[in-house]
Amino acid sequence: MTKIIKTPTFVTNRLVLRPLILEDSGPLEKYFNNWNIIKHLNDRVPWPYPEGAAYDFYKNDALPRVERGDAFFWTITENSTPIGLIELRREALNHSDGHRGFWLGEPFWNQGYMTEAASAVNDFAFFDLKYDKMILENHKDNIASHRIKEKTGSTLLKTVQKQNRGKSIEVEVWELTAENWRQFRQQR
Repeated sequence: MTKIIKTPTFVTNRLVLRPLILEDSGPLEKYFNNWNIIKHLNDRVPWPYPEGAAYDFYKNDALPRVERGDAFFWTITENSTPIGLIELRREALNHSDGHRGFWLGEPFWNQGYMTEAASAVNDFAFFDLKYDKMILENHKDNIASHRIKEKTGSTLLKTVQKQNRGKSIEVEVWELTAENWRQFRQQR
């Protein structure tokens, strides 16, 4: 039987990443219900985004996965205000130890917040959980997500075609290894 590790809280220079709670769904839904965010996610996320869908996602998907030990979820907060979400999935993808996904409310873009949050989660994945590597993906046209991966030591492996919302899109597939992450951290 695998021991379930509780989701820790991280404090960075400007943010607090705290374990997801059901009460976060309302404040975060107001930012998430935004085509500029949803268009970069897979088509399991409906558009238009129905009212209360964040609550349903937290209650019926995210929190049960946390309880089973399949994933870690953090609410990204600035000055105690929820501004985004970051997930670390423990499921293997392409023989990796995990996969990280994230989104941030549009008013908080281009301020380095997601790089800061992803770095805290990467530290946890590689230093605490002892992952060897993570496989990460983003839509090719999601330049901000691309830049975060570049800035944090990931290597672009390939671009693949996937179906999303009834059309073929290009998706970048990245690898972040423990060795690359340690090198990145030593340079900072």
